[in-house]
Amino acid sequence: MPNRTMTQAQAHNAPDNTLDPEEIKLFSRIADEWWDPLGKFRPLHQLNPIRLTYIRDKICHHFQIEKRTAAPLKGLKVLDIGCGGGLLCEPMTRMGADVTGVDPAERSIKAARAHADDMGLKVDYRISRAEELVGAGELFDVVVNMEVIEHVPDMPAFLNICTDLVRPGGLMLASTLNRTVKSYGLAIIGAEYILRWLPAGTHQWERFVTPDELKKAMLDASLVDIEQTGMSYHPLTGNWTLGSDLDVNYLASAKKPS
Repeated sequence: MPNRTMTQAQAHNAPDNTLDPEEIKLFSRIADEWWDPLGKFRPLHQLNPIRLTYIRDKICHHFQIEKRTAAPLKGLKVLDIGCGGGLLCEPMTRMGADVTGVDPAERSIKAARAHADDMGLKVDYRISRAEELVGAGELFDVVVNMEVIEHVPDMPAFLNICTDLVRPGGLMLASTLNRTVKSYGLAIIGAEYILRWLPAGTHQWERFVTPDELKKAMLDASLVDIEQTGMSYHPLTGNWTLGSDLDVNYLASAKKPS
């Protein structure tokens, strides 16, 4: 496995090929709405149940844990990269995980901390980026990258850095959008300009990631046993389901060899 470990100084001065300042500004402007289920983050609130089911089931399968318990993730260190307002961090904490949430948007982290305090939950929220955690030598049982990799300029470089945060024998979980005509029509034209579910400009279609591109980036990062699962939206019910259709939204899991 290639040695990509960096010092804290190198991490602090890392190039911005894994971070887009304009993306940070966009999410900072709407940070106050993270916990409004009818606000600008409504699509993520709708996605959350199926994302959490996937996260729980993949983690429990990987670590051979019984998932039908009150706290199936107890004892596991989980990192949520690009955690935003904590929509995933809080339920993973309730499932027993020791959760760290990082995001470079200060306003998002402040919103996450305030909501966790209101809920009486202990989550380690940090205004930070993955490079800084690598520089500090931190490792986690599970690293979660949900709806993040399509927002970074250099997805393979970003994934390499994130992989350094997974302990040997650990698990990487990700979700993103496929770069297809269908995804352009639904995720950008439909969601941003017609239905107004998201602010215009939330996504850049050219940064969407095909399943083959994500699989190659994971393999290049020395991850193995890569699996991909589609997520489909049903407009009549407003629900999401898992399946084999990877045309728009999809999830991926990969293991770091022991």
